[in-house]
Amino acid sequence: MTQVFNFSAGPAVLPKEVLQQAQAELLDWHGSGMSVMEMSHRGPEFSQIIAECEADLRELMAIPSNYKVLLLQGGATSQFAMVPMNLIGRTGRADYINTGHWAKGAIKEAKRYGEINIAASAEDRNFTYIPPVAEWQLSRDASYVHYTPNETIGGVEYQFTPEVGDVPLVADMSSNILSRPVDVSKFGLIYGGAQKNIGPSGLVVVIVREDLIGHALPFTPTMFDYRTHADAGSMYNTPATFAVYVAGLIFKWLKARGGVAAMEQVNIAKAKLVYDAIEQSGGFYHSPVAADCRSRMNIPFTLRDDTLNGSFLKEAEARHLLQLKGHKSVGGMRASIYNAMPIEGVQTLVDFMADFARRHG
Repeated sequence: MTQVFNFSAGPAVLPKEVLQQAQAELLDWHGSGMSVMEMSHRGPEFSQIIAECEADLRELMAIPSNYKVLLLQGGATSQFAMVPMNLIGRTGRADYINTGHWAKGAIKEAKRYGEINIAASAEDRNFTYIPPVAEWQLSRDASYVHYTPNETIGGVEYQFTPEVGDVPLVADMSSNILSRPVDVSKFGLIYGGAQKNIGPSGLVVVIVREDLIGHALPFTPTMFDYRTHADAGSMYNTPATFAVYVAGLIFKWLKARGGVAAMEQVNIAKAKLVYDAIEQSGGFYHSPVAADCRSRMNIPFTLRDDTLNGSFLKEAEARHLLQLKGHKSVGGMRASIYNAMPIEGVQTLVDFMADFARRHG
């Protein structure tokens, strides 16, 4: 089997050890004679899987007991609607911080359900920075404040948790959840799609404070009401069983490596390798993002001569460095280096970048 390094933004690389365990258990999970994909979600086998999955996530993130963990479907995009449906009813108004593509998507959807105040926006500089919190124009009567801690496409990441007073803070952590410690108690709700740092696509994790549940707008469909899933232990309908299973394996993989705090140190080292390669290239490569908010997970960069983009990608692929093309709205390249990307992959990438710059600079 050819060794490749997959820098895709998502669905993204998974830990090799997890894939090997899933492969070994694919036909027969723990002597049950069944694959996880074919066992009943109501049976004792899957009940054990989902219980351990939630317990391990609670341990990894130190989730307080007054928060519910919901393992849902529909990806993070479903939460663009579910969040306002469940939370905006208190005042009919919410604040959103616009820092890029995914924040814009959340804003567009939320406007269907209430009055949305754009408290701050980075659109004036093409979403390459985070507006200073001191300049945010927050509403006095907002039901919640929503922000996107890491913009997968633009490569902008908050290096702090915003302070918004007593108003519930809502975060779309799809692309940086479990990459660094967070104080869950500072949030009213956290959500994230699985296909970046948690597992395969098809699963979305929602961590919601209990007092925020049970206030859905009257027209909210049963399946979009957090109360439905909280009361049923994420088992109101058939969950994404295989995605839950693999997520559980990844949580155990993280625990075996020292947890989120240890993973953060690895992520800092990996990101530094790439940013140093960009800064030390003499201008051959360029990062469009302000230095104080550069993402550790998604690193966009451009070449001084964009006519070399095709050659860069072709040569990278020949060296088994895959999925480096940047998003069409940003251009250039993007290296997504989630938890499962080994530091050897990042080192191989920066070695190639230096070699390419020497030959084409």
